[in-house]
Amino acid sequence: MNKNQDEYISPLKYRWLTPLYDALLYFALRESTFKASLVEQSQTENGHRVLDVGCGTGTLTLLIKKAQPEAEVIGIDGDRKVLDIAKKKVGKADLDVTLDYGMAFDLPYPDGSFDRVFSSLLFHHLTRENKVGTLKEIFRVLRPGGEMHVADLGKPHNWIMSVAFLSVRMLDGFKTTADNINGLLPVLFGYAGFEDIQQSRRYMTMSGTLCLYKAVKRG
Repeated sequence: MNKNQDEYISPLKYRWLTPLYDALLYFALRESTFKASLVEQSQTENGHRVLDVGCGTGTLTLLIKKAQPEAEVIGIDGDRKVLDIAKKKVGKADLDVTLDYGMAFDLPYPDGSFDRVFSSLLFHHLTRENKVGTLKEIFRVLRPGGEMHVADLGKPHNWIMSVAFLSVRMLDGFKTTADNINGLLPVLFGYAGFEDIQQSRRYMTMSGTLCLYKAVKRG
C-alpha cells in the first residue's frame, strides 16, 4: 500500500460512523439543496459520459442519472463499505449506473474519456498532495472542453461559520481541511491546469460554508 492510501480518511473519519453519513449530510449540510444545484449547473447532456469522483453512498451519482437518463454515469470511491451502500441504492432505484472501486488520485480510466467530472465533499478529506494528485487525474480523464463541478467546504462567511467548521476539522483533520478553510481550492484547480474557474454559489450550513465550483479543461 502506498503512502497516499495510508492517508485515506473514511467518511466521518471512523468507519463505525459510516451508517450515519447520509443523515448527517442531509441535516447538517443541506445536501438536497446543494447537490441539486451542482447537477443543474453542470448542464449535463444526452450522450455525455460522467464521472462522480469520491461518490460515497451514491446520492449525487443517482441525482445525475435521474436528471439526465441518457448520460453514462459512473461513480468511483476508495471505500468499499460506502460503495456497498451505494450499490444497494442503485439497485433500489433500478437505474443503469456503474460503481467502481478506486482512489481519486489514481483513476483507472483512459485520458480524455469524460465530458463532466463531479466531486462532492471529497477534497476536505485529502492531504495537499492527494488534492493535487486528484485534480491532475480529473484533468487527465476529462475531454478538451470538459468541465469539473465540485461541492466542498470552503472559506467561512463569518466567525459563526468558522466555529461550525471546527467540528468537521476535528473529525477529518486540521491538516487536510486547511486548504478549504483558507479558500485555496480554486488556486489548486489552477495548478492542475483548469481554466475559467468560478465559485458559483455559497451556502451557510451547520458544518460551515459550503461552496460550489466550476472549472473547464481547455484545449
